[in-house]
Amino acid sequence: MPIKDAFLPLVGEPSPAAIAAIDKCVAVSADFGARISALAIEQDVLVRPTVIVSSDLDNAAASEAVRSVTDVQALLKAFDRAVVRFAVRNEQKLIRSEAADAASKVAEYARLRDMSLVPVKSHDGRSEKLVELLLFESGRPVLMCPEDIATELPILFDHVLIAWDHSAPAARAVADALPMLQSAEIVHVITATDNATPEEMQSGAALVDHLAEHGINAIFESVRIDGSSIGKVFEAYVKKNTVDLLVMGAYRHSRLNEIIWGGATKTVIGQPPCWVMMSR
Repeated sequence: MPIKDAFLPLVGEPSPAAIAAIDKCVAVSADFGARISALAIEQDVLVRPTVIVSSDLDNAAASEAVRSVTDVQALLKAFDRAVVRFAVRNEQKLIRSEAADAASKVAEYARLRDMSLVPVKSHDGRSEKLVELLLFESGRPVLMCPEDIATELPILFDHVLIAWDHSAPAARAVADALPMLQSAEIVHVITATDNATPEEMQSGAALVDHLAEHGINAIFESVRIDGSSIGKVFEAYVKKNTVDLLVMGAYRHSRLNEIIWGGATKTVIGQPPCWVMMSR
């Protein structure tokens, strides 16, 4: 199914990296030929007062944290500039919401879009929670744009890497990514393992055969882990081979298990090495 309706959640504070990521997300939506809908969410933040009140006055109220809101207006302005620059059909909405309510609003908007495009800060709890929410609650794929390297990211996905483990989430990710795979020049499929079994090799070959039925010429290989983590193996492969887009399933193991012991999903969400599309 072609991607014709994209969703962009705007949360947090503006920064040059965040604005660059918004710009890239809009540019990718333009390349898809998709409408992009932005939902900007103002959330309360705590700001400590900087004034000093005389000790002989009742300063109890002044010593409390002052409530303010995140500056999503600046994010919306960046979105406005980007949609004009790339001539993208768009919608936008601004809401003010508590954190718990904001989560449900984001999931509701995402369910009626083909894909969520999400700017992601490295090792940032808010970004990780947002991505996890969309993965578990939207029923739609998530395309992550790492803010740290947003200015360097391509708009076209010419080289795509599929992380394949024959799991249901990986199969879902491949199906969701078909439009991007069909337009790519190079598609690599890798399975990270130290001892590739005949079953793993057959599964990789079967995926290559399946993709060929969709007009996609893919190459399969197994990649050794060698004491590293699977997430780090993906990162190293992306950097070595100049991959534009990593496609992978999310949370093959339980989310709690990955939180406690770590796992490929947590590693990649924590610091995406390139554009990353995840499905669950």
